Formats: sequence, structure tokens, C-alpha cells
Amino acid sequence: MTRLPERALLLLLASVMFTHIMDFMVLMPLGPQLMRSLGINAEQFSWIVSAYTLSAGTVGLLAAPFVDRFDRRFLLLIAYAGFAAGSLACALAHSHIALLIARIICGAFGGISGTLVMAIVSDVVPAERRAAGMGVIMGAFSFAAALGVPFGLWLAHRYVWEAPFILLAALSGIIWLLIAIWLPPIRGHLTSGRQHGAASFIELLRDPNAGRALLFMAVMVFGHFAIIPFLSPFLVSNVGIAAENVWLVFMVGGVCSVLTTARVGRLADRHGRHRIFYVLVAVAVVVTLTLTQLGQAPLWQVLSLAGMFFVFASGRFIPAQAIMSLAVPPSRRGAFMSLNSCARDLAAGCSAAVGGKVISESATGQLVHYTWMGWIAVAAAVISVWLASRVRTHEQETSALAQAA
Repeated sequence: MTRLPERALLLLLASVMFTHIMDFMVLMPLGPQLMRSLGINAEQFSWIVSAYTLSAGTVGLLAAPFVDRFDRRFLLLIAYAGFAAGSLACALAHSHIALLIARIICGAFGGISGTLVMAIVSDVVPAERRAAGMGVIMGAFSFAAALGVPFGLWLAHRYVWEAPFILLAALSGIIWLLIAIWLPPIRGHLTSGRQHGAASFIELLRDPNAGRALLFMAVMVFGHFAIIPFLSPFLVSNVGIAAENVWLVFMVGGVCSVLTTARVGRLADRHGRHRIFYVLVAVAVVVTLTLTQLGQAPLWQVLSLAGMFFVFASGRFIPAQAIMSLAVPPSRRGAFMSLNSCARDLAAGCSAAVGGKVISESATGQLVHYTWMGWIAVAAAVISVWLASRVRTHEQETSALAQAA
């Protein structure tokens, strides 16, 4: 089997994340088109959207005790094949129930695929380059937001709503073949001598450092999603941005993130993950408060703030994920990453629920109390800094590629 250089291997794994994130994000803007084509109402559509994260969180929790028992490449090939099949099922769905089932399949296998990608990166990239490796993977999120989703929406409006899912199924099939050909076995976590069973999983649940790390990520996601779900309505109704220009906000933010994620990762490796995380959080707090208290503003000012928000607020997840990856030894990393995914999904859902309770709409159509969500995001950011300082990292790690041969 041909082995890829580390950089090429990271790009291959990032492509898995790109398809996973694009699949999740592209459905939401297709709401009006789906409701017309399938004859579904808003409540049915909301269940189709939420089915993805609910499925991902549930399956991730159920799989957590078992993922460290097997070669990670073997599991990734199985999970990613399921994700590709789910994307194809979305394209072939012609009813509410069929699409709901297809989204459950995509969430189940896509979530596990994302977990395995994070575990593999943590295994194959040494600790001293971990943040840079995570930067490459996190760049897939930005690339999906900046280019993948707009292109998918263009396909849907130019042809049919099924077109983005046909593209994702085909692209996932190609990536699956590349993984099968080039990704080496990842078995380093199996050579530690630890048992991988229920006892090991219970031991992980009792690990206070792992608990602090999971809480750290959950608080970060909670604060981030206090802003994201209602950002578009706020910009349109309160700031005065034309609805047809909202896509520019996410494109500019995504492009800025694509251009900076790798740099953020290298800075974290060079100057310390915690130090760079603290700097990014400090700037993100200022940008968040400015953005959420914005009144009527020209488009250029909104785009500038959006670029800064994506660079700093989203960029802080790069050193944070590197810190997370070092919170447990490699033998427990797969289960830990599964729990991490569950914590992220739960935090995002809780944050959206809190936003729905806090924010209301005035008689003029403006959002009321969105500024409060900004302060909630800032409070979460401050707590995350304290939690980050409490997470102990295992710095003496070696690449699992060397152990797996």
C-alpha cells in the first residue's frame, strides 16, 4: 500500500470532512424548494434538518465504547461508505419519510466518519505539529461554507434539488477509493496494552481530565451557536442587509477562514496552543460584541466584521481541538472523540433552544434581545478560557504511523 506524505494525508482526510459538512449545511437553505417539491410543511422540514444531528449524536454515543477496538482505517471505510449511500438515498428520496430516513443514515455515518477523521489526525500527527494538522482539517469547514454550499445551491436552483446530493454521493465514492488505496492501517492505539471494552470506557467516563476537556468544548460550541443560528435574520431585519446579499457574508467569512486556518495552526504549534487560543478568544469577544450590537450599517462594514468573526471566533477551535486531542492517551482517543461529537451536538442544540427562548420579534419585524445572546457568547468564551487552563495534555506522543507498520 502506498503511503501518502503527511500533508497529502491530511488533505485526504479534510476532503472527508468537507463532504460531511457540506451535506449537513446545504440542506437548510433548500427548505423552500424541498417544501414545494415534496409537499411538506415547516414542522416536517425542521425534523428533516434536526434528524442529522440527533442521529449523529445518538450513534456517536452508542459507538463510543467500541471505536478503539479496531483499526481506524477499517472503520472509516465502513462509515464513509454508509455516508455515501445516505447521500445517494437523499437524491433518490421523493417523500418526507424517505428523506427523513436518508438524513438519519447520513447523520449516523457522517458523524462517525468525522469522529474517526479527528482521531486519525490525532494519531498520525505528532503533538508538536498537532494544531497545524487540525488547522488543515478545520479548513474543510470554511471551504464547505465558502464554496461547497454556494455551488450546491447553484446546482439545486439550476437543475433540481437532488443535484447537490448526487454530487456529494459521487464525490464521496471517489474519496472512498482514495482512502482505500492510500490511507495506511492506523493501529497504534491497539498496541498500548490497554483493554478496549466496557471497563475501559467506564474508566474514560471517570477521568476528570477528559470530563474537563469535554466540558471545555461544549461551552465553546454553546457560545458559538448562541450567535450563528440567528445571525442571518439579525443582519436582514436589524442591520438592513438585503436578503439576497446574506450569502456574501458567509462567503467572505468562509474565504477568510480558508486563508487563515493553516496559519493559525502553525502559530499555535510555534507559540503554544493555549497562548494562541487566549489571543483568539480575546479578539473574538470584541468582534462578537460589536457584531451583535450593530445597528444600520453598510454592506462593506458587515462583511469586514463577518470576516473577523469567522477568522477569530471560528479560528479559536483550531488550538482548542488540538488541546482536546491531547487530553487522553491514544488508546482512548476514538471513544473520547465520539463523546466529543456528542457534547458538541448537545451544546449546539441547547444553545439554539436558549436562543429561541431569549430572542423575540418586534412589531416592526426586528429581532429583540439578540444583544443578550452576544453577552451569553462572551460569558461562554470567558468560561472556556478558564476550562482550557484546567485541561492537562499528554505531550509525549509519537505518530501512530510509526507504530502501526
